[in-house]
Amino acid sequence: MPHCGTAIHIKILMTDDFNNGEVSEMDRSGILKYFKDPPTLKTDRLILRKLEKNDASDMYEYASDPKVTKYLLWEPHINLKYTSKYLSYIQSRYRAGEFYDWAVTLKNEKMIGTCGFTSFNFNNNSAEVGYVLNPAFWHRGIAREALCEVLRFGFLVLELNRIEAKYMYENTDSLNVMKSVGMSFEGISRNAVYKKGRYVSVGTCAILSEDIEAQKLLFGNRR
Repeated sequence: MPHCGTAIHIKILMTDDFNNGEVSEMDRSGILKYFKDPPTLKTDRLILRKLEKNDASDMYEYASDPKVTKYLLWEPHINLKYTSKYLSYIQSRYRAGEFYDWAVTLKNEKMIGTCGFTSFNFNNNSAEVGYVLNPAFWHRGIAREALCEVLRFGFLVLELNRIEAKYMYENTDSLNVMKSVGMSFEGISRNAVYKKGRYVSVGTCAILSEDIEAQKLLFGNRR
């Protein structure tokens, strides 16, 4: 069963492909400003907030499911203790300004996934996004709703020019999520990732701030 709400997470730390991996202090401080204590974002059905240690039980519920990690590079969480340690580690990443995901929660406060930025390319004013969702909430438009809000933040607050997302080629449901928010399919990198004993091709979709679809996303109907 394809995973309907997961972009492939390949890059984690801030990157600058054309500056030997260096990041200017102005760019770094700008990111720190927002992500050391990420702002809460709200949609009709969702609240996107900072991940907390007490999210462990909700995260383990989906992170331990092999269906969720089928198209990801990380393996299922082995137990709740592992998830708790991971969330503790994430708190240190937030404090360092090196983690850019929001917890995706329902209005009843249940945490059902994550959505956010996986990397920034400062020289080119661009970023990559990714998302993971509890399979109990697939096929409800939730991944699209969360991703829309993150894209708005990227274009309106961070003033990015380009936002892209990557997916393993077989994960057509994730491709459909990307297309549903106005991202354009740009191509396939053949055998780009080695996962579980085989090479996997990776697709890329992207949206630009100047795209008409981006304008609809920013100023049109939020659903």
